[in-house]
Amino acid sequence: MKIPVIAIFDIGKTNKKLFLFDEDYKIVFERTARFIETKDEDGDTCENLESLRLSVFDSLHEVLRNKQFDIKAINFSTYGASLVYVDENGRPLAPLYNYLKAYPEELKSQFYNNYGGEENVALSTASPVLGSLNSGMQLYRIKYEKPELFGKIKYALHLPQYMSSIITGKMHSDITSIGCHTNFWDFKKKDYHHWVYEEGLADKLAPIFPGDGVMQSTFPSENYLTGVGLHDSSAALIPYIESFKEPFILLSTGTWCISLNPFNNQPLTKQELDNDCLCYLSYQAKPIKASRLFSGFEHEQEVKRIANHFGTTVGKYKTTKLSVPVIQKYLPKGELRAHFETLEDTHYDFSKENLSEFKDDIEAYHFLIFTLVFKQYKSTQLVLKNTNVKRIFVDGGFSKNQIFMNLLAMVFPETEVYAASMAQATSMGAAVAIHKHWNTKPLPTDMIALKLFVSPVKN
Repeated sequence: MKIPVIAIFDIGKTNKKLFLFDEDYKIVFERTARFIETKDEDGDTCENLESLRLSVFDSLHEVLRNKQFDIKAINFSTYGASLVYVDENGRPLAPLYNYLKAYPEELKSQFYNNYGGEENVALSTASPVLGSLNSGMQLYRIKYEKPELFGKIKYALHLPQYMSSIITGKMHSDITSIGCHTNFWDFKKKDYHHWVYEEGLADKLAPIFPGDGVMQSTFPSENYLTGVGLHDSSAALIPYIESFKEPFILLSTGTWCISLNPFNNQPLTKQELDNDCLCYLSYQAKPIKASRLFSGFEHEQEVKRIANHFGTTVGKYKTTKLSVPVIQKYLPKGELRAHFETLEDTHYDFSKENLSEFKDDIEAYHFLIFTLVFKQYKSTQLVLKNTNVKRIFVDGGFSKNQIFMNLLAMVFPETEVYAASMAQATSMGAAVAIHKHWNTKPLPTDMIALKLFVSPVKN
């Protein structure tokens, strides 16, 4: 008896993965690939689109030959901010330019001067000024720097929708990609920003297809229901939105720590924008306010510094337990949250600490986490305030860090703080988005494992 499954391609910057989920959302097969990057015409590194396309076909052929599985549907979750320029047959006309590619200052000034200034555009599109990371700016650049290429483009597809198109032969846009710091979308109008129409770019954007809808595949046959593809940050939130109806924040931790609040639909303010807040659109086209911190990167750098200074190994700190006597050295006499509120956002900077002033590495590491929780409190507060959120779910690397989780519980005393774990959240989100089309069972209630943390110290 074959197992009914959904095939999800999860395409990150580094690893490209294929997962098969059964109807209980258990992973029954996985495959990982890594490709050598190629270079664009300027010598900048970029994704090898042809390797990616062939890898999808090879992987699908492999699982189709496997008699264990019955593929019911296919979907994609990929990194965002990347556009594939295709002709009327869906074939790429140019490299997949890297979103880290430097953006010309002159062109940036021309754009913002023409459309009301950086602050106005950023507020209406919920997009901080990020150069090439605003994918709309990539298409704008093509228009002015490569007019011949621009003329040949049928559609500019975000990467998830390009991946879906190679299976379906149909070209679409998706709201999770359009709504993520692209400069394309006017959150108030719920339509493309007027600059998109004025520049003639709306014609280069394929029709929007619902994130929870499916199309018929053309490859490898017409038997497979296929989703339109989703932006990975939005996909990771879907299992939580489907599992929990009470208001919550998801703190997704990795290199970036992103606080996502699907229950905050207040327009972005200038202060929030200045503090690196933005809005995403969910697959149901609802705004999700988010704030970002580069904490995972900071943690990685500072742990190396601590290990070098004290002659230890970086791996030691993965299992360091909270020491209440050590952490109490850094706690104020009153409530921790009230203390943090009195401090400027820049009050703590561990990189400036002289490590010789700490008694040992454990003391230094505790203080590092204390400073990161301070920054996290300030960042999460930006999307938490004035909402009725009562739970914070933390997933990713910091959810396994006992010191971080205990301090977070201490600084949010009126909010339940949970470590949440789920196998492959972005892939599962892409599967759950089209659940009703392929799965005969109800959504399982145990997709996400939760562990409650409480303050270790009365404060």
